[in-house]
Amino acid sequence: AMALARLDLPGCLLYGGSIQPGRFRGRDVTVIDVFEAIGSAEAGRISDSELHELEDVACPGAGACGGQFTANTMAMAIELLGVAPLQTGGVPALDPSKSDVAAGVGRAAVEMVRSGRRPSSYLTRASFENAIAGVMASGGSTNAVLHLLAMAHEAGVPLEIDD
Repeated sequence: AMALARLDLPGCLLYGGSIQPGRFRGRDVTVIDVFEAIGSAEAGRISDSELHELEDVACPGAGACGGQFTANTMAMAIELLGVAPLQTGGVPALDPSKSDVAAGVGRAAVEMVRSGRRPSSYLTRASFENAIAGVMASGGSTNAVLHLLAMAHEAGVPLEIDD
């Protein structure tokens, strides 16, 4: 997104996607469950073998951390900025529909090139405020502040940390 903003070239982004949950003793689990289990193991509430069993299944494949951390937060913010088509960032990395999503993003990129729609036409103060509102409403990563400020700088949009 920063390169598109800096170069002001038509294009859009496809987020690789989040990891899908693992399964542990009949329930879905994520890396967050591992974080909590480490504390439980330290406190003696679960055994080390239970912790290791959970660690082995919590991250079953490719994808970004399965929580509203930096990658998923920024995927949402990128959509809200207009750099990625809406509803493309929420598709997990290994979801069977990912190739259809990728094809759709490719078509959107071709259309942006054909129409000459450049990032300077949609990376505006209002679009950054929209992305900030989305991050705040979703409880997104605080890292988004730094990333959005850097993107705004590259796009030539006045945006400061106090805004």
